[in-house]
Amino acid sequence: MNLDAIRMTVANTGYEVILCALASACFAQLIKFILFTAQTRRINFKIFTTTGGMPSAHSAGVMGLSTMVGILQGYDSYLFAVAIGFSAIIMYDAAGLRRAAGKTAACLNRMMDDFYHNDMQNVGGKLKELLGHTPLEVFVGALFGIIFAYTMHIYMVS
Repeated sequence: MNLDAIRMTVANTGYEVILCALASACFAQLIKFILFTAQTRRINFKIFTTTGGMPSAHSAGVMGLSTMVGILQGYDSYLFAVAIGFSAIIMYDAAGLRRAAGKTAACLNRMMDDFYHNDMQNVGGKLKELLGHTPLEVFVGALFGIIFAYTMHIYMVS
């Protein structure tokens, strides 16, 4: 099967929606890796599996999914309404609840570091601090997901 046949099989189907969601999240993680490498001048492959940072891969994925649903089903469809509601919850969680949990973890890590005098292994190690996103990271991730969905759909149907 050649590439054109695969594109025609995927275009305008649920497969295009799923592929867009996964690909936009993966490309956002790749951008995050490139930005981290450029800023720190060191390579850290763990960036591909971590949460937090610019841009939000969660936001890119869910907005890519929602936008593709809107493109294929119409922006006035109930399916788009469900998808955008789902996206809003995910993005609110990324910028709100998970960010607050990360700040709490940072505070607890400082307290435990002071209490155990730099011997954190006695209590199981440090808590993960980079859990959520700033509102800007969420916005940029969402914008990336929207642009990615339009670009992907144009490529699929051309």
